[in-house]
Amino acid sequence: MRWFDAGVNLLDARFDADAVIEHARQAGVERLCMITTAPGQWQAAAELYQRYPKQLCYTVGVHPHHAKEVTSADLDALEQHAQAPGVVAIGECGLDYNRNFSPPAIQREVFAAQLTLAARLNMPVYLHEREAFDDQLALLQQTPPVAGIAHCFTGTCEQMQAYVSLGLYIGITGWLCDPKRGEALRGAVTQLPLDRLVLETDAPYLFPKNQRPRKRNNEPAFIGAIATRLAEILDVSEARLSDICMHNTTQLFKVD
Repeated sequence: MRWFDAGVNLLDARFDADAVIEHARQAGVERLCMITTAPGQWQAAAELYQRYPKQLCYTVGVHPHHAKEVTSADLDALEQHAQAPGVVAIGECGLDYNRNFSPPAIQREVFAAQLTLAARLNMPVYLHEREAFDDQLALLQQTPPVAGIAHCFTGTCEQMQAYVSLGLYIGITGWLCDPKRGEALRGAVTQLPLDRLVLETDAPYLFPKNQRPRKRNNEPAFIGAIATRLAEILDVSEARLSDICMHNTTQLFKVD
């Protein structure tokens, strides 16, 4: 089976990127989308992509945690970086009111700027949201994305359907495999149209709890554990799930 990990934090200091990419290849994970969250990562992502152009694609954007650090020069630079080879989406962007590392008003301003840029460049958005759904949806409705992904979705069925109504894909992670925290998500995915389904690990976070043996950090190589649990819930074969998710993710990111 072939997999496309739609979200991995490959620049995380806990990773040896070369080793992670090789482990993924051995596990049948043919493609990885590398997430960036701040201007300081954009050039590093470009350089890693240039080393692995057949395996990697990547995003460029500003996570809401970093919104307060962004300057107008950064946003100008974002437009230039977004047009580089290998870039497939604007983000990780959105709103996070759980920790409010950046003031909500500044989060909204920086998110709106990225939505406008994505629309101007006709690019997908790579969305983060935590405890800010109503404001996030309102901004998305003001500047509807041409495409995008609700990254690491953990919300309700109603929230999922709102994202789907905007034409977004839904990113399913190892959260699904958590016996306690994943209950609501396991219910929601049964209502998710298969043509909106995308698998991602969000590695090194969200280690799937059905993966054995337990490791310190999650990796793209463990995406099969998420697929196994999802296939059980949806009552489809893992082979069919592989085909569906590979097709959806290549469509989302417009890659071969």
